Amino acid sequence: MLAAPQLLLIALTTLAATAVVTALTLLVLHLARHGGTGVRVAIVVGGALLSVIASSIAVAQQMYLEDHDVIVLTWVIAISAAMSMSSTWIVTGRSVRASVAALVGDARRLGDGDLVTPADTGWRELDEVSAELSDASRRLAEARAQITELDTARRQFFAWISHDLRTPLAGMAAMAEALEEGTAPDPVAYARVIRTKVDTVNQMVGDLFELSKLQTGTLELHPQPVVLLDLVSDAVADIQALATARNIAIDQDGVDGHLIWADPRELTRAIGNLLANSLRHAPDDSTVLVRGDTVGGTQLVLSIIDQGPGVAAENFGHMFDIGWRADTARTSDHRGGTTGGAGLGLAIVRGIVEAHGGTVEARQSDAGFQLDLRLPIGPAS
Repeated sequence: MLAAPQLLLIALTTLAATAVVTALTLLVLHLARHGGTGVRVAIVVGGALLSVIASSIAVAQQMYLEDHDVIVLTWVIAISAAMSMSSTWIVTGRSVRASVAALVGDARRLGDGDLVTPADTGWRELDEVSAELSDASRRLAEARAQITELDTARRQFFAWISHDLRTPLAGMAAMAEALEEGTAPDPVAYARVIRTKVDTVNQMVGDLFELSKLQTGTLELHPQPVVLLDLVSDAVADIQALATARNIAIDQDGVDGHLIWADPRELTRAIGNLLANSLRHAPDDSTVLVRGDTVGGTQLVLSIIDQGPGVAAENFGHMFDIGWRADTARTSDHRGGTTGGAGLGLAIVRGIVEAHGGTVEARQSDAGFQLDLRLPIGPAS
């Protein structure tokens, strides 16, 4: 058995040889820092083998082996190292290069907008990178689809707005020309119609301004404790003349006795838009019901129900999108005196309700077509 001094000498010799080879390996890696992955892997593996060879030969010499034995040991180690390096280069180096090349190709495809599928390279880290590239390509594809959809909706929206503004403006221009030339059969009636159209355009411009504040997050709410009945009464008063003209009754159920923390001006506007939408599509001689309910003592649900045709169930989630006109919920009918034709009224409702921390939804119930405002009763904590 070797004595302690001999073991210490072997350990120090091995440590010294390994330190020298490691330093040389790091130097070579630094010089080859711009080289390929296969080259750098080969340098690391070669450094590890060279460290074993140097340590073995140095220890052999310290053990005072005969020269013949040292030469034999050197040849055995050298041949083994050469074979190991060759197999490593062939198997590992080529595999790594192929995997990295595949990742580079996926990155190029990602830049070109193609979908990338995750690769199975056999290297866990590279597989993780490939999976991330695949997920990024999927998310980018979804984002591009959303951008395309939004751009299409934006262009369609501006086309609708242009049409809805041009129609009353063209009418006003024709009537003003008739008044100017003295050909209007009833100047007072013409002036009254022009004033009505001016109010319509002003309301559309006001809705656009309100919507822009909601979209940019610049809408400032001034919440306070308000009586729900007062808000509903104000909204009903604004459209009562329109309801009376079509013999539509506006009934209330459970609205009294509720106190809510809200901005009275904005929430009244939201309720008024919902009532106008219901009036626009309710049959003549029918009833629009405004109902209030509490849920769990923390939420208030204000429902507006009409006997109109409503919309298809698959479109419930789109009714409150800007400019949506897929069915009767968005028509050019201005009987309600609002800008429903431009697709702004319900979009404004959603923005105001969400700014209050609530939600708005549409559904078909036994009582008719129903629009629900769900709002927190108290202030946000």
